[in-house]
Amino acid sequence: MASFTPVQRLVIAVAVLASFVTFLDGTVVTVALPAISRELGGGITTQQWTVDAYLITLSALILLAGSVSDAYGRVLVMRIGLIAFGIASVAVAAAPTPLVLIIARAAQGAAGALLVPSSLALITAVMRGEVQSRAIGVWTAFTTAAQLVGPLLGGLFVDLLSWRFVFVINVLPIGVTLVLLSRLHLPDAGRTAQVDWLSGALCALGLGGVVYALIEQPHQGWGSPAILVTAIGGAALLALFLLRQRRPHPLMPLSLFLVRNFGWGNLSTLFVYAALSLNGFVVGVYLQQGAGLKATEAGLASLPVTILMILLSSRAGRLSGRLGPRLFMTAGPLMMAGGALLLLLVSEHFDYWWQVLPAMIVLGVGLSLTVAPLTSAILGSIEEARSGIASAVNNAVARVAGLLVVAMLSTIVGGTLNLAGFHSATWVTAALFALGGIVAWIGIRRPAPVPDEGAGSGPARSGS
Repeated sequence: MASFTPVQRLVIAVAVLASFVTFLDGTVVTVALPAISRELGGGITTQQWTVDAYLITLSALILLAGSVSDAYGRVLVMRIGLIAFGIASVAVAAAPTPLVLIIARAAQGAAGALLVPSSLALITAVMRGEVQSRAIGVWTAFTTAAQLVGPLLGGLFVDLLSWRFVFVINVLPIGVTLVLLSRLHLPDAGRTAQVDWLSGALCALGLGGVVYALIEQPHQGWGSPAILVTAIGGAALLALFLLRQRRPHPLMPLSLFLVRNFGWGNLSTLFVYAALSLNGFVVGVYLQQGAGLKATEAGLASLPVTILMILLSSRAGRLSGRLGPRLFMTAGPLMMAGGALLLLLVSEHFDYWWQVLPAMIVLGVGLSLTVAPLTSAILGSIEEARSGIASAVNNAVARVAGLLVVAMLSTIVGGTLNLAGFHSATWVTAALFALGGIVAWIGIRRPAPVPDEGAGSGPARSGS
């Protein structure tokens, strides 16, 4: 197996660190939500917007950021993104009101959108073939770990210091990344690629309108003019965005979805990551507000999932390489659906060891079976020349899934995240996981074997 050169190691370190803070910030906030709403007010609406303001800009701009990276140079874009992310993080930490917090979180998401595609572009520019696949595997492992350890880190900061330190901590890895980036000298002159700013605006405004309507409609009702205008207007803008992607050089090439494993894999991603986001939100908040745990204890609740991911995910990836991804992408989500249903054991007389731990173990095994085969099936179905945009699209799908399900939280839990609301969210989570597994069984196929052309051969592409 080919080893990484010093330059390649430096590129991987920069790419991992730059993306790590982006994905960490998407989940580290979960267990801080009760403390934020206690200090700033606003209840469940403030909690929803704290999560979704970040996800709206991250989801909507991640594809646009890929084009910006191509047009102006990935190192320059990454440097700007890191500095902007650091400034926005400090602004979030210092926010005196919910409105300032939400605006700063949106700015964080916009800066984070610059980091993910530019970091992947660095890897695809410097490495090819087997080495590139290994590098993307390392990147995927660390970004997944960031999402899993986020609640634990958030809990520690909330209990030992303040929820505000959850965001200040970003400054350290950002500083280290900027130092490493200054040592990276790559030919990175701007290309002639055109940036489709209009598509980016349509996507961002469309998502923003739909999410606003979903979050605010429990308070204002569907008959409210503000809700109707934002819902219909947002949906219309998203439709225009999709129509615009039929032009030459689209921001999101719709032709990618004609590749069978890519199209069905992203549909499975939509359901699975919606379930993961809903589960992470309600468990992190309910264990504090309903069960009375401290923030650190709530963060530790999901630690078994992290441990099982570390122990099992690489093995599942190797097995799926031999047996094909379909079995794993079906069994994993169905197992997670069973794990979610085990959370129905949670009662007024709370006991973590019997009511939550079994669910976390089953969820951890299921997630370990799912993540590596899912990533491999989706990215492995697309030729190397389009691997960057394929990864950006898949990341965008995962973020949009979380964005929409959190926006619908009040409707799902019936307005209040009490025990009945927690159980309602559990049923929805299980249904979403099950849909992800069923979709994978219907649509995913084993990629055709690729002739051995040496270390430089690219990944297999599935039939469309």
